[in-house]
This record gives sequence, structure tokens and C-alpha cells, in this order.
Amino acid sequence: MTVVEEARRIRVLDPRLANQIAAGEVVERPASVVKELVENAIDAGSTRIEVELEAGGARLIRVRDDGSGIAEDDLPLALSRHATSKIASLEDLEGVASLGFRGEALASISSVSRLELVANVDDDPRSGWRVVAEGRQMEPRVSPAPHPRGTSVTVRDLFFNTPARRKFLRTEKTEYGHVEETFRRLALSRFDIAWVLRHNQKTVQQLPAGDDPARRERRIAALLGKGFLDNALHLDLAVGGLRLWGWVGLPTHSRAQADQQYFFVNGRVVRDRLVAHAIRQAYRDVLFHGRHPVFVLYLEVDPMVVDVNVHPTKHEVRFRDGRLVHDFLFSSLHRALAEARPAEREAQAGDMAEEKNPDSSAVREPAARWQQQPIALHPSGDSSERVTADRVRAFMSGYRALHPEHEERLLTPQAAGDEIAGAVAPPPPAAFPAKVESPALPAAEEGSGIPPLGFAIAQLHGIYIISQTAQGMIIVDMHAAHERIVYERMKAQVHGGALEAQPLLVPVSMAASHAEVATAEAEREAFARLGVELDVAGPETLLVRQVPTLLVDADVEPLIRDMLGDLERYGRSDRLEAHINELLATMACHGSVRANRRLTTAEMNVLLRDMERTERSGQCNHGRPTWTEMSLKQLDRLFLRGSEERSYHVRKTPPRHPADGSYRRRQDRSGHHAA
Repeated sequence: MTVVEEARRIRVLDPRLANQIAAGEVVERPASVVKELVENAIDAGSTRIEVELEAGGARLIRVRDDGSGIAEDDLPLALSRHATSKIASLEDLEGVASLGFRGEALASISSVSRLELVANVDDDPRSGWRVVAEGRQMEPRVSPAPHPRGTSVTVRDLFFNTPARRKFLRTEKTEYGHVEETFRRLALSRFDIAWVLRHNQKTVQQLPAGDDPARRERRIAALLGKGFLDNALHLDLAVGGLRLWGWVGLPTHSRAQADQQYFFVNGRVVRDRLVAHAIRQAYRDVLFHGRHPVFVLYLEVDPMVVDVNVHPTKHEVRFRDGRLVHDFLFSSLHRALAEARPAEREAQAGDMAEEKNPDSSAVREPAARWQQQPIALHPSGDSSERVTADRVRAFMSGYRALHPEHEERLLTPQAAGDEIAGAVAPPPPAAFPAKVESPALPAAEEGSGIPPLGFAIAQLHGIYIISQTAQGMIIVDMHAAHERIVYERMKAQVHGGALEAQPLLVPVSMAASHAEVATAEAEREAFARLGVELDVAGPETLLVRQVPTLLVDADVEPLIRDMLGDLERYGRSDRLEAHINELLATMACHGSVRANRRLTTAEMNVLLRDMERTERSGQCNHGRPTWTEMSLKQLDRLFLRGSEERSYHVRKTPPRHPADGSYRRRQDRSGHHAA
């Protein structure tokens, strides 16, 4: 037999080589080892988990827990492939409730490192057993070793016997950064477990256990920073067997990178395309271009309706009804962001830790500067009335009370381009009334007598409105704020009823794949609701016979093709709505009050009250902030003042000296007399 024929013979791989091949999928870097070992500790019912590292994990990884431990008789199997205590039948696999279940992690890790496992199932710390796997056949060797109840897994010299893998490890700082991020995700997944992270004999994180709201928020502040909580909305919704709770960042608190996005399904960290698409859609209308939202969200579903066995690292999941999950995530987040309203800051930060009812379907209030109120849009006409250009014109005419005499037309076909020419003809500019009566103010915050955005006191450079609130001052970008108000009201007008559609004189024929044709047939009703009539003219041909009036001059073929792709991939598409909203945003931008327009105090207060009633009033149509707040504490800090000095000046008489009762002038720390 030749050498070539001998090389082509089928043979059984020896255990170490098979485990090293499996390690290529499971063990990418030290962070992968930490993830697998910690997930085993969580599945063991631990209440405290300690992670110790040296050299970023390349030299040493040790994970200790106080879980159930491993019995002496089971230790030889612990380092074997496909050996697990978490599933025993196909029924268990269909409803996996544990983080691990394949039984490959320990065997794979031990094949590319020096692994030692010590466990004890008794409360006597003098008992315990150690197991190591050595040799080419990975034979386990068990010996006595004292250990408290629980398990310790020590991994030394990762990839010492696979140089090709070891040379791909990065610097110690980089590898430790990956481990720290993995630790952060795992610590956020279980608030009822105490966590400790040490690196090079230095304690980096020490997080106490606690599943009440106050301790949850303290852990998030420790891991993500206090700024995350100060700019986040807390929500807790449950519908039809799905529960979503957690924190979503305000659009103004976005980041240049997607590095603070944590999503958990039944306690498992996932990075799923369907989930990412739903969240991205919810933020689409309020997020600045190129920015990424921040969130820590937990989705709880029946384990029987989610498949976690679709990826070797278990980062991806597959839902039985992906459309239902997608719509639930989108609608929940979209509503939470829409209902956020400006509100007074609470006096005590301790109020953040308010008890929450897990069965409540209402979105909770954020603790810092926002509150959620019932939607108070004012669409005109009955919801069943078809939207026409006259309705939009009537609305825009009514809102031109905040428009100057010399203002240009809201939108002309020449200004907007041929894309929307004739779709919605704007009204001519109207003269600004001599006097604008301020409407009745909404109920003020209890005990303050001042609305959330306060009362206007001045206009700065014809651009910004200065408002005094109970807690300090508010600065409003009047054009950006008015732009959002106009935009939201126009959306309510256009999307409040059935979209007005117009048949095409010449239907648009487009070539399509068999999958696109099948999707068009299956989603005919979805297209009809959006004002699109799509017919199948052949096995690979579609005809577009009708489109919304606002898009009659748009290039519909790429739009329809994108909609088909979304419907096939995610079960829903908002491409058409997004395209219409882009046109409305352009109209709102042209129709809002411009810079250098002098407003009266009454007009400025009208704008502030409208902001308090309008959805997403914290951002303009382009995602930029519309207002910012400076508290009295911040102002005092700028001018080196203290709260004592401010309270001193509001007194009718100076304070008396505590000893002799004489009057005195107090001095600040620098020795200067208080003004």
C-alpha cells in the first residue's frame, strides 16, 4: 500500500486530537474559557463566583464557586466529551433551561491547557477530590484534595501544546479587556449571585448579591457607570407569555460604538440579528446618525419556544415565532421611547430604588429627568377618515402661529425636489398674529407649582429659549424642538388612518426571485395596509400597481425589494413608513420656526407646553437633543458657591452667631466674604 493510499484510510481520531478540534469552536481566547467555566458554575446553583486571572488569562484562569459540586464517582466523566448532567433525552434538549448542555467545554479546555478540577459535595471542607486528564488518551486521574463545598477549576498555560493557536493571542491588556467584558455580561445576567474578579493578585470587581431594584441599579452603576442609569428608562412589560424588562438608554445618551448593548434571553447572553433589528428600528426616529443606543434588557420566554442549540458558542438563538418576538420588542421599546417626557429631577437619588410590580404591563418611570405620560397627540378628524393633502394643509395652516411674516414657504416642489412634488402642497406664509394667547398650562408637578420645563424668561441670540424650573434652568433649541412637534403631529395626521394611495398609470414591472414572489403572495395583506398593490405576473415577475400618494414620484422598485427582504428575514418591514417619514421630516424642518425669529414670552411658553405633551420631544427629527438642563447645584459649582450661601441670601435677616447671638458675615473657604 502506498503512502498516499495509507493517508486516505479512514481512522478514528485519538481523544486528545478530537478534543483539540472541538476546542477550535469553543475556546477562542481566555475570555471563552472564563465564559464556559462560569456558566458551569451558574448551572451548579452557585451563590458566589470568583474569577482569578494572571497575565490576562493566558497564564492562569481559576474559577471558584460554592455550588453543588461534583461527586467522586462522577469526576472521571467530568473531563470526558459529551458528558453532562444537564440533559438526558430529546425532550430535555427541546426545552433547555441551563446555560450549558453539550458536555464539550471541560474536555476541550483540558486538551489545550493544563486543567485541574477540585470539587466537594459535602459541607466538610476536609473532604474533596481532584481530577486531571493527562496523556494522549486523556485518561482522568482522581486523587483526594481538601476543598470547601463547591468546585474550583484551574486552567494554566492556555494553548501551551498548540503553538499555532497561542501566537494568535493578543497582548495581556487586550486579552484582559475581553475577559472583563465577558465578566460584565455574566454579572449582569444574574443579580442574585455575588461576583469577584481578580487580576494579577488585585481585586478589580467585588459585587454583592441582591435581586431587589436598589441592588440591581447599584450593580449596573458599578459595571456601566452611574451615567447609564441617569439617562435610562426602566421598563417592565408582559404580554402573551413574553416578558421584557430592563433599562434602555435615552437617545441623547448614545455612544459611538455598540459597546454597552446587553440582551439576555432567559438569563443567556445573546447577540441575535432579529433582536438587533427590532431595537434598531425602535431607535430609528430619534437616534443621531452613526450613533448606537445603550441598553440592558432581559427577555423571558418559555424555553420550549426558543432553540439555543444553533451555534457552538450559544451566542445565537432561534425563536419558534420570530415575528411575534420581533414585534413585541419593537413595540415595547418604541412606546417606551415615545412616552418619555421631561420631568423634574427627584430630590433624593434613593427614590430610584422604587419597588416594581413584575406583573405590571406599564412602563416604569426613569429616576432622573424623564417621566412617561399618556400620549397626548392631537390628530384631527376621525381615525377612519382617509388622509388627504387637504388635511395636512389644514394642520400646517393652523400651526403657523409660530411662523414669522417673512418666512419662506413651508415646502415647495422646487425646494424639495421632484421626489415629493405635488404630494402635499404647502400653504402660503401667513402673517404672525399681533398677540398669541398662551393656552391653559397643564397641571404642575405636585408641590412645585412649576411645569416640568418651567417658564420662559428670555431668548438668547434668537436661537435658544431660557426657562426657569424648580430645580434650575432649561435651555431649549427652539427650532429643533418645534421641528419635532410639527413632525409628530404630521405623522399623526398621515398615519392616523388609511394611507391615501394612488394607482399607477403604468404598472411597474420588476424581476424577482422565487423566494421574493412567494413572500409577495404570502404578505399581500401587509402590502395592502401600506397602500401598495403588488401582483404576481409570473414565476419571476412582480407588478406594482398602486403606491401611497406621497411616494407616487419615488423610485418604488428598490423600495419594494427592500420590503420583501425585510418581510422574509424579520417578518415585518417599515421601509415604506420610513420613506414617508423622511418626507414628513423634511416638511417639518422647513415648516418650523427658524433662527433669529424673535418670540414673545407667551409664544415661548406655548412651545414649552407643547414639548411637554409631544412624543420624543427630547430629540429633533435628526436625533439631536432639543433641550438641556442645568441644576442649581451645577450652577453653584460653576461659581464656587455652596447651598449654604444660597439659603443665606434668601433669609430676611442674617444668621446669628451661635454663642453670643451677634450678627456676622460668613466667609467661604477662600476667605472672601459671601456676596
